[in-house]
Amino acid sequence: QVQLVESGGGLVQSGGSLTLSCIASGFSFSRYAMRWYRQAPGKEREFLAFISTAGGTTTYADSVKGRFTISRDNAKNTVYLQMNSLKPEDTAVYYCNWPTAGYWGQGTQVTVSS
Repeated sequence: QVQLVESGGGLVQSGGSLTLSCIASGFSFSRYAMRWYRQAPGKEREFLAFISTAGGTTTYADSVKGRFTISRDNAKNTVYLQMNSLKPEDTAVYYCNWPTAGYWGQGTQVTVSS
């Protein structure tokens, strides 16, 4: 069955960095684009970043452009989100998403302290 498993979240100080990973299984990962989202308490889920099948095309939400980088390793069935210059408002649960079929991971918590 399809699984998306995120990891790499945690507690970090403002200005710090984290790298999230999402390992995919149960489908032909290299054939599909992937996305990252986040959801803060009391807010709607927010799109963050998109990456095409081979990684040649990426797009970002304005809120993270220039600070976050999405990448993928198709040999490892993994999509990453490198997050730099983190701010307290980046605190949220972060999810990876296979948009073609509508699958989501369980999420990983990122907390940024001021």
